[in-house]
Amino acid sequence: MVLTARALNRSTLQRQLLLERAPLGVADAVRRVVGLQAQHPGSPYVALWNRVAGFDPEHLDGAVSGYELVRSTLMRLTLHLVHAEDYRAFREGMEPTLRGSRLHDPRFTAAGFTAADADALLPGLLAYAGSPRTGAELREHIEKGRGGPVEAVVWRMVRQYAPLWHAPTGLPWSFGTAQSFVTAGERPVLGDPEASAAGLAALLRRCLEGFGPASVPDMAQFTTAPRRLVREAVKTLEDGLDRLEGDDGTVLYDVPGAPRPEEDVPAPPRLMAMWDSVLLAYADRSRIIPPAYRKHVIRVNGDTLPTLLVDGYVAGVWRPVDGGIEASAFHPLPSAAWEALEAEAASLGRLLAARDPHVYRRYDHWWVKGLPTVESRFLAY
Repeated sequence: MVLTARALNRSTLQRQLLLERAPLGVADAVRRVVGLQAQHPGSPYVALWNRVAGFDPEHLDGAVSGYELVRSTLMRLTLHLVHAEDYRAFREGMEPTLRGSRLHDPRFTAAGFTAADADALLPGLLAYAGSPRTGAELREHIEKGRGGPVEAVVWRMVRQYAPLWHAPTGLPWSFGTAQSFVTAGERPVLGDPEASAAGLAALLRRCLEGFGPASVPDMAQFTTAPRRLVREAVKTLEDGLDRLEGDDGTVLYDVPGAPRPEEDVPAPPRLMAMWDSVLLAYADRSRIIPPAYRKHVIRVNGDTLPTLLVDGYVAGVWRPVDGGIEASAFHPLPSAAWEALEAEAASLGRLLAARDPHVYRRYDHWWVKGLPTVESRFLAY
């Protein structure tokens, strides 16, 4: 079966709850979309507002404070918010990637640390973090064990590798700049190739459920796992997967029975969060981002701007300003799209007003540096 590029776009939107907001609880919604990229603590709130009917941010507060949803370094070596019951398999699947990138980073070894050093300190660190500890407390604990100061890069690499959850620190977005950590409730098995292979297979199947159909390069991009490991994991799953083809001949895999809408299904406009996973989960990002716009949306340092999604594709960017948002389109938009975006902005404003109306203000410098805007409108809250 051959799928057009537009049909693949609609499959992604359907599975990511972006064709229609779903009447789901926040924990079920996060599990449905696999996880939410969460470098910016406000982004999971905006992401779920886009996906959940009648989204109440207090429900997300509660799921996070009760560790039903947890924030940790996982896919793409970035912070994600995932269901606690998924954490162990996801972390085991990411083990070789996290270990190689963090404990064998040249900066880590240049600071006098080895992977063996990290392995030796990990049991004590995790025992100490059995209750929430600040980053300063955990770094001091490492320094006491080493008998002297450790460089900031060492602490950063260790905390990103260790099976730690970010402990919530309160409003407005559950997590702030002063970070705290707690040991994962169910500890993953580290350094076990069999556990890692099984975890990666489980993670890739979930990737297909939430982002499929997808190619091996797409799955490697979703995880940042080496393609060799991805191919091996797909091989173990292959008998239970559908094998499809993109219109350019790319081999695609999918879970049987997964929704694949017709390509002409309407896609309503959305105001997407910074670093929304749909923008980053594919090797072929043209599924969502027109190639001409990619460098304007995903900046050279990795910042991924909040975007306008129109007819299922990135059509521009937005930022919060006093009293509303500034929506900047990269190409002319029909009046119906602007009207829908105005309604979305009014709804988003109700979410942000009680939390942080200028949620992404620190990234305004990208607008100062210039964007290929064809039309810009102020959409009032």
